[in-house]
Amino acid sequence: MAVVEEASADPGPRPQGEIDYRLGQQRILARFGMDALRSRDLDELLQRATELCAAGMNAGFCKYLEAPDAEGRMLVRSGVGWAPGIVGTAYLYADLGSPAGFAYKIGEPVISNHLDDEERFRTPAIMAEHGIKRAINVLVEADANRYGVIEVDSTQEGKFDEDDLAFMQGFANLIGVAIERQHAEGRLNAALEHQELLVREASHRVKNSLALVSAMLNLQMQEDDDPRIVRLLGDAQARITAIAQTHDQLWRGDRIGIVALDDLASGLVTGLREQAPQCRIECSAEPIAISADTAIPLGLMLTELVTNAIKYAGGEGQHGRIDVRIAEEDGAIAMTVSDNGPGMPEGFDIKTQSRASLGMRMIASLTRQLGGTIAFTPDFEDQGTRVRLSFPNPRTL
Repeated sequence: MAVVEEASADPGPRPQGEIDYRLGQQRILARFGMDALRSRDLDELLQRATELCAAGMNAGFCKYLEAPDAEGRMLVRSGVGWAPGIVGTAYLYADLGSPAGFAYKIGEPVISNHLDDEERFRTPAIMAEHGIKRAINVLVEADANRYGVIEVDSTQEGKFDEDDLAFMQGFANLIGVAIERQHAEGRLNAALEHQELLVREASHRVKNSLALVSAMLNLQMQEDDDPRIVRLLGDAQARITAIAQTHDQLWRGDRIGIVALDDLASGLVTGLREQAPQCRIECSAEPIAISADTAIPLGLMLTELVTNAIKYAGGEGQHGRIDVRIAEEDGAIAMTVSDNGPGMPEGFDIKTQSRASLGMRMIASLTRQLGGTIAFTPDFEDQGTRVRLSFPNPRTL
């Protein structure tokens, strides 16, 4: 129940002017409803609320007083009509002797149409200095907590009534919804940040664990004299390193679970180049953002193809040239690995080779995983081999 000076009698049929006035208030409230839905800046929204409230009530003054501080004072956080230096710095005491303080503490709206003759409340100094004659206060609540009071003030004689109170309550309710949404978004952002931290930590730990496995394989390679075993261990180490580097990119990137393709390819090629100093390996990749689901198989594929090219183009004292190109073409991602080795054997068929070679089986399997196609063709410039992998860019699916 609103705290008013006196009960309002039924006024009977309303004149057309008053009907137009109330319709105008409804339009203003509807406009503010759109602002409340769109705005993410609470201070901007509160300022807009005071401006529209004052306009809708044909009053020159409105202010939003936030919840009392430790000293029981309510800051004039937003407002319109007040002298410079009031909004953002002035305080009103939130005791039962002030209209705003009463509304906040009791939790009920307050209408005071004759402040000069008011016996229930004193007139705060700020309002007296501005010649305020009447005021109406409404509590702003959200999440079952009280956050402040919105108050319309007028220097003109007149009467605020229950319909004005309903208009103001609409503003208070919308402000409360905006505050609740802001709090919900804050909690959601905190949860997302925590989840992101966990994912980054998991990727970092996976990367470190795989690096340990790679180091163990390297020690085993040094202990074994069988060239075939050393080669197999080296291939396994390269594959593990590819996955480790992808996870390294995952936790270092700005976007969780997203890898920049140029960074990933450059890092993988740099590591392979260090292991094959006899080869000149060049890499050019566009900065395409891909997910971990795409990055890991693509990194393994790149490692497998370049390792295979090193084996043939850089073997037996040859100074091989290997060229890696990755680009986006018509909604697909195309990766080409070219070398100047001896070329593919006559009658080469990946379907046949994939049944005999682990590397080719991996290439065929990873191609299917990416939903792409792969072709081995002669590189007519270098008399070597060109492998072209093409697969849909997940962003376009």
